[in-house]
Amino acid sequence: MALRYKILFAFLTLFLGINQAHAYDIEKLCQPIDEAIRRSPQYVAAYEQKISAARRDFEKETDRKRKYEKGFHLYQLYRPFVADSAMFFLEQCVALAEQEGNRSEAVRCRSLLGLRCSNIGMYDEALLILDSIQTAGADKETLGAYYEAYNNVYSELAYYTHMEAMRKTYQQKAQHYEELMYQYLPPDAETRFLRLEQKAQAEGNLKESMRINDEWLKTVEKGSHPYALVALYRYIEFKERRDSTQMMEWLVESVLADIRNSVMDQGSMWELANELMLNGDFERASRYIIFTSECANRYGSRQRNWQISPLLSDIAKGYKGKSEKTTRQLRWLLGVTSVLALALLAAFFYVRSRNRQLRVARNALSSKNRELSELNVQLSEANQQQSVLNGQLKTLNDELAQSNNQLSESNRVKEEYIGRFLRLCSMYIDQMDSLRKRVNKLMKNRQFEELSKITRPQEFRDKELEELYVNFDSAFLHLFPNFVNDFNALLRPEERIEQPDDGRLPTAVRIFALIRLGIDDSGKIAEFLHYSVNTIYNYRARVKNGALRDRENFEKHVKEIGMPRR
Repeated sequence: MALRYKILFAFLTLFLGINQAHAYDIEKLCQPIDEAIRRSPQYVAAYEQKISAARRDFEKETDRKRKYEKGFHLYQLYRPFVADSAMFFLEQCVALAEQEGNRSEAVRCRSLLGLRCSNIGMYDEALLILDSIQTAGADKETLGAYYEAYNNVYSELAYYTHMEAMRKTYQQKAQHYEELMYQYLPPDAETRFLRLEQKAQAEGNLKESMRINDEWLKTVEKGSHPYALVALYRYIEFKERRDSTQMMEWLVESVLADIRNSVMDQGSMWELANELMLNGDFERASRYIIFTSECANRYGSRQRNWQISPLLSDIAKGYKGKSEKTTRQLRWLLGVTSVLALALLAAFFYVRSRNRQLRVARNALSSKNRELSELNVQLSEANQQQSVLNGQLKTLNDELAQSNNQLSESNRVKEEYIGRFLRLCSMYIDQMDSLRKRVNKLMKNRQFEELSKITRPQEFRDKELEELYVNFDSAFLHLFPNFVNDFNALLRPEERIEQPDDGRLPTAVRIFALIRLGIDDSGKIAEFLHYSVNTIYNYRARVKNGALRDRENFEKHVKEIGMPRR
């Protein structure tokens, strides 16, 4: 391979190893969440005003029945907001119901109190409360709440215990109370939908679990607190199906509903932070987990804090690993810059030496050509009988003239590519030096988010590839301005390729432009154009199938385009 092609190919190979992007746009998905977090204090303030008004109504009420109803309403307001306050008003409701002699409502509130305890990790307290309940006189709906509370506490104990024997015992009890719960809960109860969907998922029946979720979704208002729970389980449905786009969209829906409704017990935000961490977005994952940790502290849930703590540790490890990786990449980049600079210097002196040698050879060939021409004339005038020898000398003269023209054309191509190569290399050295200074500054200031943005591989790759192809097309068409027309002349009229008005070469033409320059290995062409080798084979075969004639020698004719004619 000629020297100019080796230099060009080595240069292209060095700069074109870039990674793929995410299947979904994290920035677009998280933008409304960032805005909701920014406005969270406003949502919370409005919700606190609503609670304050309800508390004033409760304190002013003197009728025990109406006071019970307002107390239960306060429990419902506090349930996703502050656990202790929700439990306080459930205790108030228990006392009011007993004073009214309403045994069923007293049992219901005690059952809900046990459920609240198990939801925040107070399992001993939950069992003490539930074991103390006498269900005589309780109506059907109350019994459903009672069995739901038992099912929940034993399900939680089975999930968190590390003792296999105890897990089996807890699971058996949870199953027993779940069967009783289904007998008493109404058909549209949230817990019924939740448990049935979980069961179908555990059995691998994803079609049935999605059907249940569809029915559940019809019973809730979009954007409400119950909607957040349905959306969270819909996220799980699409996660089981490995549909990353739908999965993330529903998880974002759940997170937004929680934030906008001032929910402090946020399971969906914890899930989102975990997904972001797994995708390497440690900065945003850290911000989200800190936000949900603050909410969990306000809510007073030990259980949520147990879940959050390991994730915070993983994020810290991820940050450290990412920082070390960035440092290694920067060191490698600086090393490549130094090697490239030395290679450029060596190439410059080598090319200049070859230039001098080519000029000497060209002058010698021109001088020899003139001498042979003079000798040919002299021999022709001196002896007509030497016509055969004269013809041979003339043929030799033509061949030497052609060699001289080829050397001149080769020198012109070489000088054009060397000039462009040196300009590109100088520009890349300046860009790398500028990037090095900027990266060092960002690292000193610990601006890791900004550092992550400027080193995003996809944006860097697209920009550099675009600039490379523009330079290649411009240089090639400058050297071979009639290449596209001559190339189309080798094809049947219906197979000819039109050149865009912007001066860029179509992909098929660019492949044969590389062949014209002597790069005819499909593997190397694929590396340069960032296609698979099979794609390059298909392009070459499809174009040769459209040859006007002599398909087997088509690429040979392409290599002769722009060559001086004898």
